[in-house]
Amino acid sequence: MKHSIKKIFLSLNAYMLFVMFASFIFMMFTLERQLSFDKIQILNAQKSIILSLTNLKKNDLELALIQFNGKTAQLQSEIEKLYNIYKYSFTEKYILDNQLQYFADLEKLKRLKDSFTTQTHQYYVQTQNQKIEQYNKGLLDSAYYNLDKHIDNIISTDLVYSKQKYNIFKYFFILAFFIILFETILFRKKINNIYADIDYLVSIDKNSRQYTIYSQEADAISLRMKRKNVTLDNPAFIDQITGISNYKGMLSSYANKRDMKDSNFTSVTVMEIDNFSKSKRTYPQDVTQAILKKIAFTLSLHEQATDVVARTDYNQFTLILSRNSKEQAFKDVDIIRQSISEIKFNLPSDKNDNITITGGFLIKPHNTNLDEGIRQAKEILARAKNITKNRVLQSIDFAHS
Repeated sequence: MKHSIKKIFLSLNAYMLFVMFASFIFMMFTLERQLSFDKIQILNAQKSIILSLTNLKKNDLELALIQFNGKTAQLQSEIEKLYNIYKYSFTEKYILDNQLQYFADLEKLKRLKDSFTTQTHQYYVQTQNQKIEQYNKGLLDSAYYNLDKHIDNIISTDLVYSKQKYNIFKYFFILAFFIILFETILFRKKINNIYADIDYLVSIDKNSRQYTIYSQEADAISLRMKRKNVTLDNPAFIDQITGISNYKGMLSSYANKRDMKDSNFTSVTVMEIDNFSKSKRTYPQDVTQAILKKIAFTLSLHEQATDVVARTDYNQFTLILSRNSKEQAFKDVDIIRQSISEIKFNLPSDKNDNITITGGFLIKPHNTNLDEGIRQAKEILARAKNITKNRVLQSIDFAHS
């Protein structure tokens, strides 16, 4: 079974999108890990700040108050950082759904911070007597303990969140790794096969090599090259005026392509140039040859890899097309007829004229050989010439008439 390069590259495109998506998830995981580290660092910084607030020098009250105000503002700033960090914690926000618990912990942290700063301020400001100072010291120690313990709880909770996030991403990364590994090996093999097809097509000695073509597109190119090689290698198969196949070349080319057709429907069309016969030559020889060459060139422009185009008589051309449907085959033949009728020729007359063709179209049954198919197409052509010009008819047209 031949593989389609188009489908391979569409799959490769999807694979690259998956790799990009996996890279994005890995980037988000890295960002989440960094945010988690930043959060722990901020919480540890808060522990250091509240510890330093309990160790201010009381002998210089003015300096102590300055340090107190600075560290209190820094402590508030560190708490605000925790709020801002959560904006980018997408896994916690949308997957773990811990927003209520997280903000509840931060609100409690703010309350404990306010209580701690209040007790710290009272301890350093109210120094009337030793008894009150000892009482305030007890309150400060209690506020410090509660705040420090809550920070430790937040750190412990964040470690739990980090483990949950790791477990989520862990399975995705394992799965993504094996998918990328498998697809990379698969696409590497496919691309190497495509390159081998290209190398085979451009090689000089390909006829002497035993090689099985991998891709449909390379197979189609090979078919077209084989057709050209047959024409070039055997001049007896070439029509000397038009350069396309003659009757022998048509039979040879059809035999080579018969087993390689990509469709169930094969059409045979015999086309004849209107008012252009060997017995009644309307134009000089050079004009006649120019007309034949232009028509042959137009036919070859519409020729596909599995088609056969030949000049089989003085003013007749035979087209053997392979298409997915009968309708498509007839449509393509009619397009060719119309293309020829639109060609402008410099004819030796009072005005430039167009050359038209009339054709007989037939869908060849599988149990009918090519000679019989051509014979039946010529019969349809003979009947068509009696009733019309510049049209391609098939047997069903006579049934309708």
